Amino acid sequence: MHLRLTDEQQMVQKTIRKFVEKELMPLENDVLRNEREGKPSLSAEKMHELQMKAKEAGFWGINTPEEYGGADLGQMMLAIVQIEVAKTFVPFQFGGSADNILYYGNEKQKEKYLMPTINGDKKSCFAMTEPGAGSDTRNIRMTAVKDGDEWVLNGEKTFITGGNEADFVMVIAITDKELHQSSGGRKGVTCFIADRSMGWKSEYIDTMGEWGPASLIFENVRVPDENVLGEVDGGYDLGLEWIGFARWVVGARAVGSAERLLKMAIDYANERETFGKPIGTRQAIQWQIADSAVEIEAAKWLVLNAAFTLDQGEDNRHAASMAKLYGSNMGNRVVDRVLQIHGGMGYTRELPIERWYREARLWRIYDGTDEIQRLIISRNLLKGHVKVG
Repeated sequence: MHLRLTDEQQMVQKTIRKFVEKELMPLENDVLRNEREGKPSLSAEKMHELQMKAKEAGFWGINTPEEYGGADLGQMMLAIVQIEVAKTFVPFQFGGSADNILYYGNEKQKEKYLMPTINGDKKSCFAMTEPGAGSDTRNIRMTAVKDGDEWVLNGEKTFITGGNEADFVMVIAITDKELHQSSGGRKGVTCFIADRSMGWKSEYIDTMGEWGPASLIFENVRVPDENVLGEVDGGYDLGLEWIGFARWVVGARAVGSAERLLKMAIDYANERETFGKPIGTRQAIQWQIADSAVEIEAAKWLVLNAAFTLDQGEDNRHAASMAKLYGSNMGNRVVDRVLQIHGGMGYTRELPIERWYREARLWRIYDGTDEIQRLIISRNLLKGHVKVG
């Protein structure tokens, strides 16, 4: 069992870390100012500029197959990259990638949607969550009714990441109500690729953090039959695959953010003095730093294990749920401790801690809540799908 990064992985880690420190961290004050003024954190032009710089450094399509122009570095490398990028709250994504389920499209769909997305000419989003159907997919209400060679979609999706900017959406809708009900929500739903030009509308949802999701409104939106992604009535499995891929990545982001925050706490504890001594000499501060360091390390190994398992071609859903559950909660505990160590200054907007504090609270909700992760983990154990040890 090898518990160290390879030379190649260490090289990638150092290169990404240098890129984050040089190109992204200097933009943090601009991001904070834009957020307070109600502006996008980064303009589309700035994001493109940064992506091109990353491309020059060899980072384009990190997990995109080589046949589509990507580097195909694997999930372990993706985990390492996500951890490093999360050490800043500047919302950056490397270019040259597309949603994992888009690869299930036929050749015509790949040409029209997959390749333009990889090349950065189109933006996509995925829509499954509804006002009355978050983790409980049995409550999905959006319908798609066949009419000739088209499907007519009606309903609403909510909390859709990228929904305000997307050129097209991969949306889940009921296509067989009886099958959907009898299967407990696992069948009778289909995934459609719907261009914005087909008539759906998006509305911005204001949140306590930087994340600005959208509500998507479908009123008699006509989608051609050729835009069915995958199989009719087989959309549930695509939805699970999309969600499952993103799940452990949340843990990776929590690890990266927590590492940066802990470093801030250590620096402050060595500088800030009370009663003639640095607060780092106080046991109350030392224990918070120690607990944070241990929890970060534990979360990191859960994340790397989930990524490694996927690289081996094995089912990583149980490991991904554990990484997501522990990682997101760890991140919340660490940012709370770091804010406490900084005292009143940590609560102000002069420091970025409050910004991370608001973002961290989202980690325990999206891509599967804490409660859903606990349900999945316990069910796997109780039914014998996974053995202890």
